[in-house]
Parts: sequence; structure tokens; C-alpha cells
Amino acid sequence: MLADKSMQSFGEAVVKAADADAAYRALEALAMTHVGAKLFTLMTFDRETGLASRCYSNMPDAYPTSGTKTVDSDRWSDHVLDGQRNFIANDIATIAGVFDDHALIKSLGCESVLNIPVVVGGEVLGTINCLHEAGFYTPDKVAAAEILKLPGSICFLMEKLSKGGR
Repeated sequence: MLADKSMQSFGEAVVKAADADAAYRALEALAMTHVGAKLFTLMTFDRETGLASRCYSNMPDAYPTSGTKTVDSDRWSDHVLDGQRNFIANDIATIAGVFDDHALIKSLGCESVLNIPVVVGGEVLGTINCLHEAGFYTPDKVAAAEILKLPGSICFLMEKLSKGGR
């Protein structure tokens, strides 16, 4: 029943949302209920331009939502963007192997990460990124995170529409 009530709350929040940020906050609440995260961000990806953009962060001082960055072709992008599979790292050494900002991540008390690609029509629109203490993303938490994909697709489609995309 927890899933039903939390999904209902998400749906109600989206219906009332004045903008995409309200939907992002509802998705964050859903993630906190089912998975947990100290740091929660949402990134969009445009494969045509090769650009990524953070559209939401619960720690905007450390991870602001401004600007874009180039998406490099690497082990992470092969796994998440091309393979459309979750990326899980439960220690800072594994995180350091794929993310240049590993020192900042660790300074925030995070040593594990779960990146969830949100796919619509065969295209990764973005990733839901949950970060927490070392060893946090157990197989049970990763399985529970599957509930975030459909609500995440609503958020990323709202983001796309707000930018004039189709």
C-alpha cells in the first residue's frame, strides 16, 4: 500500500504543479520514501548535441542547476546512456573511477551512487541520481528504485516541454 499512497501523492503533485520544479520535488519525495538519498539530482541528456544539464538538485550550492556539460563517451555513458542500465557504485573508489567530482561527492558524506536512466521511446531523456553513504544501495534498494522510472519520465517530459521540445 505504501507504493499506492506515495504514487498517488506524486500524481496529485504533478497535476497541481505550476512548473517542472514542483514535479521534481514530488519525485524527490518519492525517491526518499522508497530508496533514500542524501544528494538527489536529475540530469537531462541530449544525444544530438552531446550535452547534459542538471535540471534539479536538492543541494544547489554544491550541485547547481545552471549550465551544461559535454557528455563524454566512457564506461559510464556506455553503461547508462547506451546500455540503458542502472549504474551502482557502493564505494568512493568505484565512484572515483567514473566521476571527476568524487572529492566533492565524498565531502558531502556520500560514497555510493545509484544512477537510474529514464527511457521513453527508446531514448534516455535523463537520469535520476541518488547518492548516499558507502554501501547504501543494496540490491533491495536498487529493486525499489524501479518505481521511480515512470514518474521520472513524467518529470523529464515536463522538462522537455518547458524548453519547447516535443
